[in-house]
Amino acid sequence: MEKIGFIGTGVMGSSMIRHLLNAGYPVHVYNRTKSRADAVIAEGAKWCDTPADVTAQADIVITIVGYPTDVEETYFGDAGIFSQADEHHILIDMTTSTPTLAEKIYAFGKEKGIRTLDAPVSGGDKGAQNGTLTTMVGGDEETFDAAKDVLSVFSSKVMLQGPAGSGQHTKMANQIMVAGTMTGMTELLVYSKAAGLDLERVIEQVGSGSAANWSLTNYGPRILKQDYTAGFFVKHFAKDLKIALDEAEKMGIDLPATRQAALLYEQLAGKGFADDGTQALVKLWWGE
Repeated sequence: MEKIGFIGTGVMGSSMIRHLLNAGYPVHVYNRTKSRADAVIAEGAKWCDTPADVTAQADIVITIVGYPTDVEETYFGDAGIFSQADEHHILIDMTTSTPTLAEKIYAFGKEKGIRTLDAPVSGGDKGAQNGTLTTMVGGDEETFDAAKDVLSVFSSKVMLQGPAGSGQHTKMANQIMVAGTMTGMTELLVYSKAAGLDLERVIEQVGSGSAANWSLTNYGPRILKQDYTAGFFVKHFAKDLKIALDEAEKMGIDLPATRQAALLYEQLAGKGFADDGTQALVKLWWGE
């Protein structure tokens, strides 16, 4: 089996690593804060001190870190992936990042004969835990075919969307839709509470009709329990919406609903809730 290098052991990465270990893949890991890798190390992953060290031990290197700047440093830094990668490697960035950076990584790799993919995911913490992520891929078809079995270990749907950057563009389309369902769900609950309705009953019935959506099903019950732990961080969603709006501007299109959602999430982060889950949007109306 291919040896896997995995960089990023956060909410998503740790669950993805567990699925790889359970499938029998040897996994070497790196995380900026080592203590956050302790759990997967205890379950069989091997620690490496730098992204370069991970790459030296691996055939396929997967990254899922926080921000595009983190991706840039992980790949191009002095102890980064490209300092050790060669023609036998496949490099897969699963961070939600910019299409421009995905294209830069692809071009740099292509010049050196190194295969790369951009492959952001959707499905949140539950999708990662259950191995049912949706993985949206950009890159060459031959590279995709070589990596698909590994990606399928923790995904229920893996699709090649086009050349380098296409995975990131598809994730932006996904986040645009999620923004709409999150604001819709939040305002549904705010309205229903103001009208004196039983929120559990509203979620049950509305969730079985034409307004059914993933956000309502998965985040509505968490809100009623005042569970704002992060399946996906507010700060990361705000970052994603900014990328989507920047890309839309480059293409000459206006996305007013997405722009409003971005403003709301920026406001939420500014109130000190950046490390909460995206369902914390309701705190703009209901406080803590």
